[in-house]
Amino acid sequence: MSEKQDKTKVVTAGRRKEWTQGIVNPPVWRASTILYDDVAHLRAAGARDTHHRLFYGRRGTPTQWSLADALTELEPGAEATLLYPSGVAAIASTLLALLSPGDHLLVPDSAYDPTRSLANGLLARMGVETSYYDPLIGAGIAALCRPNTRVVLLESPGSLTFEVQDVPAIVAVARERGIATVLDNTWATPLLFPVIALGIDYSILAATKYVVGHSDVMLGSVTAAQGKFAALRDATYQLGQTASPDDAWLGARGLRTMAIRLEQHGRAALRIAEWLRTRPEVARVLHPALPDCPGHAIFQRDFKGASGLFSFVLAGGGEKERAALIDGLEHFGIGYSWGGYESLALPVDPQRFRTATEWKAEGPVVRLQIGLEDPDDLITDLEQGLARFARLRG
Repeated sequence: MSEKQDKTKVVTAGRRKEWTQGIVNPPVWRASTILYDDVAHLRAAGARDTHHRLFYGRRGTPTQWSLADALTELEPGAEATLLYPSGVAAIASTLLALLSPGDHLLVPDSAYDPTRSLANGLLARMGVETSYYDPLIGAGIAALCRPNTRVVLLESPGSLTFEVQDVPAIVAVARERGIATVLDNTWATPLLFPVIALGIDYSILAATKYVVGHSDVMLGSVTAAQGKFAALRDATYQLGQTASPDDAWLGARGLRTMAIRLEQHGRAALRIAEWLRTRPEVARVLHPALPDCPGHAIFQRDFKGASGLFSFVLAGGGEKERAALIDGLEHFGIGYSWGGYESLALPVDPQRFRTATEWKAEGPVVRLQIGLEDPDDLITDLEQGLARFARLRG
């Protein structure tokens, strides 16, 4: 059988006949208690590997397994995937599976704020020390590795400022030292950035975003490379982490259209980013596909395309001027998250979260999630917003 292309995979993956039972979409199997034929059957079930076998509802049903299997197939070289009730739960479970008191963790300075909060909070209380590093450090991360460094976390591009990391260079350093690598791949998904094939040990998605795609479900996933799954599974079971069958079903439904949605998000976002570069009210546009974005050459080398999330820096002004731009937008909602069908505009302040690097900018930053609306309408809306900003700035 020939190798399937990504657009085919998102349609066909995870649809085993024993799970679908002839139905196009696997049904919602809701369960807590699983009934056994007799005591011998119960004992045998508890003595074997329960992955993809009915045992107890927390271990999953075909509804969850179907989505997990599909996500595994999207990451060439992966062993298996587990689902979580949110992206943050996926990050926390992975780090708790890999770290012990006295260990050292490396985190990019551009990381997602809840990841930073986890490192500075729970992980610090359990005796794990975190060092933050310049996301553009590449192979230079070797200088930060210690004998007790156990995990390097990556996020490429960064959540607010979109620096692209040299993943192969960092992976090479980590592998030489026996350090696990964990990458938050939510921005690109495996469709645009298959990171297990680049040597990453654990690929994390806030599936709330592009997998679900409709802003109505909290969901996370972790896909493990070959030989890396058992440690993740054991810790996940011990932590009692599980995603509900209903949420997994909605995630699977969203997955089937993710490829075509990502294309539209990416195409519209790049068009709007290029338009923003021409505006006098805008000092810089932070989009990995643009030549002046930090790490652009690496983006061109490693990524298959761009998604719909990026930021721009305003030319001067302050909080009042930025709020005037955002508050009057008609087609952009104001809210956290992204990856849904609707566009969002969010004020972000990278300087609040930097400790290893300094964020300096010409003005305030706005992060845009470009949805599935007509980009002409979004450009008109932003044009009017920039006019409001300019009037107030003077």
